[in-house]
Amino acid sequence: MAKQETRRGIRVLHVSPEAVPFCKVGGLGDVAGSLPRALRRTRIDSRLLVPAWDGVLDEVRDRGTRLQKASKDVCVAIDWRVHRAAVWRASEEGLPVYFLESPLFRGDGIYPKELTPNTVLPFVLLSQAALELEDAARWAPDILHCHDWGTAPLIASLLWHKHYRHRLADIKTVFTIHNLAHQGLLPLHSPLDWGLDEDAFTLDALEFYGMTNLMKGAIAGASAVTTVSPSYAREIQTEEGGAGLGGLLRSQSYKIRGILNGLDTSCWGPLTDRHIPANYTMYDLSGKQKCRRILLKECGWEEDERPIFISVGRIVDQKGFDILIPAIPDMTERGCRLFIVGNGQPEYEGALRDMAGRLPDSVSVFIGYDERTAHLAYAGGDFFLMPSKFEPCGLSQLIALLYGAPPIVRSVGGLADTVFEHASPGGNGFVFLDYSTGALLSAVDKALHLFHDDPKGYRALQREGMAWDKSAPLYADLYRSLLPG
Repeated sequence: MAKQETRRGIRVLHVSPEAVPFCKVGGLGDVAGSLPRALRRTRIDSRLLVPAWDGVLDEVRDRGTRLQKASKDVCVAIDWRVHRAAVWRASEEGLPVYFLESPLFRGDGIYPKELTPNTVLPFVLLSQAALELEDAARWAPDILHCHDWGTAPLIASLLWHKHYRHRLADIKTVFTIHNLAHQGLLPLHSPLDWGLDEDAFTLDALEFYGMTNLMKGAIAGASAVTTVSPSYAREIQTEEGGAGLGGLLRSQSYKIRGILNGLDTSCWGPLTDRHIPANYTMYDLSGKQKCRRILLKECGWEEDERPIFISVGRIVDQKGFDILIPAIPDMTERGCRLFIVGNGQPEYEGALRDMAGRLPDSVSVFIGYDERTAHLAYAGGDFFLMPSKFEPCGLSQLIALLYGAPPIVRSVGGLADTVFEHASPGGNGFVFLDYSTGALLSAVDKALHLFHDDPKGYRALQREGMAWDKSAPLYADLYRSLLPG
């Protein structure tokens, strides 16, 4: 691969299992889809490599985006078998995107229910195909930016692969930890089939309590490690927050940076959002009132001036649903309405459906993810609920701020970096610390008091949150620090 030259801009290839608007499971998809695009505005030649999971290429064509097939495929040898992947190129709002098409990317979903030496193969192909992309793309990066455990085999290959460790010794890598809870654990010697040498399976490399830990290898081997918020960068270097990797992360602290996620305003923003019935700004919120009326109508509710509390995202333990669901009856008695969009753990989905059935005038639930419904929730909601147990960064609270729905959050991880108590300087939401239903309800009470008793204060809180800066310049500075000249 080509070295960086001072006569041209820095070239960065982002490698990710998911990226909006092509395929998304969680916040990783939002970042991987928006950050490369934002970086191009800082004069970084930033591009994206993503698998063509089932239906992805058809959806790209349906949007009218032109796909061009590369004249060469990429070939990767795994377990004595050559895996061939076609490379398709498209330009999505000015961002060059490379799609890998292979039988390994067929099937339901992106992430397997159980990680095994067989189910990890799509991620190995994605990772090693990035190292073979140059001929097909006729373009070579200076830096490979890898997102989460699914691309950790890329960094492992650069360090310990029989072929890539010698051919690509000078390439720089950035590894972003989106969620340390998912590390990519496999039987210890299974990566031998990927071409890795025996020296990969030591305590200083991939070995982790008798298993292979893909994320551990990426952290140890990357040129730089980033997390999606400054607070999360500090938390994961502790024994409590390090998920078994706290000691390693402390030893690598010199190369760890917490860079707060930004938002892609070409997708999100009440002024230009094509998914909402009326646009608005922080200076004129009349369009938000129209969005509220449409949301009320779609929930089957009459207007009675009760505030609408929304939640958009995964319905899982991490997001605090074990303390939120018990709070719902008390919230409705206090005069709240709740609209919840998302999917996740079946027991929580069932409990929410039951709540909606018993309290139809106060609780409405949309199980699944629909772009229009999610955007309408943010635009029509009055407050946003995010009582997370832990939160590397979170994008949902940033979207809620941008749309004028002040967040109610637990002060943890990226939430502590982005949401500040309304009564403090720069306050833009409501914050609680204890992970309990009672603490959540206390924060809800503060929100209700402001909403009903101080309308001007509530409007000022909305405006405070509707301005947000992006993270792309910080990443651009990081890239420059890794390269000579």
